[in-house]
Amino acid sequence: AGAVLIRDAVLLDGRTVDIRVGAAVEAVGPGLAPGPGEEVLDAAGGTVIPGLHDHHAHLHAAAAALDSVPVGPAVVRDRDGLRRALAAAPVGADGWIRAVGYHEAVAGPLDRRLLDALSPPVPVRVQHRSGVLWTLNSIGLARVGLADHPDGRLRSADAGWSAALPRRPTRLGELSARLAACGVTGITDATPDLGIEDIVALKTAQRGGPLRQRVHCLAPGKRILHDDRLDLDELTAWIAARHTDGPVALHCVTAAQLVVALAALRAAGTRPGDRIEHAAVVPDDTLGELAELGVTVVTQPNFVAERGDQYRTDVPAAEQHELWRLKSLLRAGIPVALSTDAPFGAGDPWAAMRAAVHRTTAAGHVLNPAERIDAATALTLFLGDAHRPARPRRIAVGEPGDLCVLAAPPPRVLAELDAGLVAATVVAGRGVPRGR
Repeated sequence: AGAVLIRDAVLLDGRTVDIRVGAAVEAVGPGLAPGPGEEVLDAAGGTVIPGLHDHHAHLHAAAAALDSVPVGPAVVRDRDGLRRALAAAPVGADGWIRAVGYHEAVAGPLDRRLLDALSPPVPVRVQHRSGVLWTLNSIGLARVGLADHPDGRLRSADAGWSAALPRRPTRLGELSARLAACGVTGITDATPDLGIEDIVALKTAQRGGPLRQRVHCLAPGKRILHDDRLDLDELTAWIAARHTDGPVALHCVTAAQLVVALAALRAAGTRPGDRIEHAAVVPDDTLGELAELGVTVVTQPNFVAERGDQYRTDVPAAEQHELWRLKSLLRAGIPVALSTDAPFGAGDPWAAMRAAVHRTTAAGHVLNPAERIDAATALTLFLGDAHRPARPRRIAVGEPGDLCVLAAPPPRVLAELDAGLVAATVVAGRGVPRGR
């Protein structure tokens, strides 16, 4: 593949340079002359940064969400609203209505009987916004061979029922274009139950198919913890076994999950690359242990903006300072990287950066201002690679040829942190089509 010459690019440190980029960055400096037939991209004084890497997302779920109906508190307020949303939802090519983002604030705890009362007479499945639970109506339960299931509430990680679902046509190409519109050049897929065939399919989609971003999968080293299934000895044994093949990533969204995860990591021992996913709640007395263990925390400040008002209602005021920490993690010397958790969080990393800087909820409240970080730090926490998420990449010779070109100089980029400024996205020296 040929190289691209990006001219008049301003780096975050203020230097104006030209950049020749192919599979890797080949040259950085002023006044580079274009080679024969080389494509030239004029940055016109705009900022050029390493491409963003979303360190925790779910690619197939995010693609499926593109034709799912949102039923979270931001769009649906009550039972009547849920009934109207489901009635208006299109039936997918698989014959199902697929709804996502549900929270009890909409219509209370959801089970098959309530869903039967609110849904049209077709198979319906509704995913909780946590991503770990689905509720199916009775028609849907019959379709997956569970007509006698007591409540229709099925865990996402239990593959037995989901294996009976027909596969929807993939929309990975559309998802890839949306990611490119945000300057994203790499994704770490955090889906825990991917098999070898799933991982190979994602890699194939990236190498020659519709998915243009680089892809790294945490599976099979990803583990979701559940408060009702916390077993320290079993988790310790699992970590020790997984460490023979690679690092582990532990999904922790409650204080209990984090405490048990840290105890298991201490008992089993850690290895480079071990991660805590989310760290939604970090009690004060766990900061020191996180720092001592040296594990990387991959977290999502966008949930402060997306769900902060619900947290202010559901979480006691004395505990709200433990939510979605950032500043205190960095101050303690804990390696940190950011992500969106798409589709369970909005997939725009720039919105996640803004949330890290401002920590403002949808209603305009500030949730735990002591955890705010500056814009430059927020940006760099999306610049690591899949294997070293907390180490920001630089634009230097030999670095991967994955860049994001922005239509504004660094001061404006940092002031606005807006995906609308992304002018071009380059992966391995090739421009990636962008879309919304």
